Amino acid sequence: MVFVSPVFIFLFLPLTLICYGAAELTGIKWLKNMTLLLFSLIFYAWGGVSYLLLLLLSIGVNYMFGRLLEGERHRKTVLILSVIYNIGILFVFKYFNFFMDMVSDAAGLLHMELSVAVPAITLPIGISFFTFQIMSYIFDVYERRVEVQKNIFDLALYIMLFPQLIAGPIVRYIDVNKEIKRRSTSLSMIQEGLVRFMTGFCKKIFLANGMGYAADAIFYDVSLVNTPYAWLGAICYALQIYMDFSSYSDMAIGLGKLFGFHFLENFNYPYLSASIKEFWRRWHISLSSWFRDYVYIPLGGNRKGRWSTCKNLLIVFILTGFWHGASWTFVVWGLFHGFFLILERGRLGDMLKRLPGMVRHVYTLVIVLIGWVFFRCEAIGDALVYLKAMFAFDFSAVRSLGVMEALDREFWFLFALSVAGCFPVVPALRKRLEASLVLGWISDMVLSGIFAFAVFYMVGADFNPFIYFRF
Repeated sequence: MVFVSPVFIFLFLPLTLICYGAAELTGIKWLKNMTLLLFSLIFYAWGGVSYLLLLLLSIGVNYMFGRLLEGERHRKTVLILSVIYNIGILFVFKYFNFFMDMVSDAAGLLHMELSVAVPAITLPIGISFFTFQIMSYIFDVYERRVEVQKNIFDLALYIMLFPQLIAGPIVRYIDVNKEIKRRSTSLSMIQEGLVRFMTGFCKKIFLANGMGYAADAIFYDVSLVNTPYAWLGAICYALQIYMDFSSYSDMAIGLGKLFGFHFLENFNYPYLSASIKEFWRRWHISLSSWFRDYVYIPLGGNRKGRWSTCKNLLIVFILTGFWHGASWTFVVWGLFHGFFLILERGRLGDMLKRLPGMVRHVYTLVIVLIGWVFFRCEAIGDALVYLKAMFAFDFSAVRSLGVMEALDREFWFLFALSVAGCFPVVPALRKRLEASLVLGWISDMVLSGIFAFAVFYMVGADFNPFIYFRF
């Protein structure tokens, strides 16, 4: 089930809010959690009961690991077993076919015959997100940062809470454990949550999907685009993935507020960055902070000299790329960012500090756009062909009719709005309007009208995929 679907908007969400509100009125604390857990089970089971059984198995197994870590004996062994189990589940469902393809290719290079029947394994929705959430709980219990959750239903709620279950942000137990035990929802929180949800919904329907149409048309055949259209396609995809993922985070954060949860922000206008280092402080904050705290710092961080720091950064960004998908394009994308992060720790970083701010912004955007080409293309060869088009100074007529059809007046209007959405224009405007009770009320009415229009648009649309559902 996705947020931008009729069944969610017209059935699931209203029913959930009614039942949760009724549970709240009873004053029974555990009933609120059980109501949310029940609807989260339904939400995830909508994509397949077998996926739900896998998730429930992981919850049960990791509950036992947590309880075993409560004691003093064999704690390191339990931690290792938990990592093997969780990474093993992720490997089987997400990377096994990729690994077998690598083995087959290696055997071919050695002129060996290797015929292995590889089963078709369907990727469970959101497996990367909920696996990392589970592991953050285990790591924090091991380090004694949090107490063990002895109530398996509360642990299940943390892992399965439907607003962030399948596409993030990655919520850590340490950030929400108190609200799982005790929370309240005020009228101001409900108003903030609804505004945040409607804002994300409209971003997804109009901006992310609008940029997605154009990006798909341009990337459809990388050999048919010239230089201007290649740059336009990269920009459209950069706008699409930002609007797509940040809109989901907006909706997740908004829904969380409706139920009394405060999820941390996941994006902070990343395209305003003046370095790749700053970009990763602003982009997918929950993932970058997860790798920082649970991989980079345990490896030694930047405390053991320059070469060790470089090695640690490369390890983190290889894993970051691989986390996004079982493909060499994602690994190259991760290495590409890791390479520039290493350069920025040396002379390149010193040089950037002396350059005007606009030059630093342009440098960062160019690097990010090149990286997105690898992220978007399904094969490294296609990415290289596309990059060649970007830098070939080829201004001949584009040879794809689909591209021309996608770039109509509606596209350019949405393109301008998407670019404006990369700046904190709307929050600043809302802050000024909310200073006046009347203007704040009018702005909410306008947003509600746009949301209603987006809902009607959604019902007749056939293009609503979330990019990060694949991960």
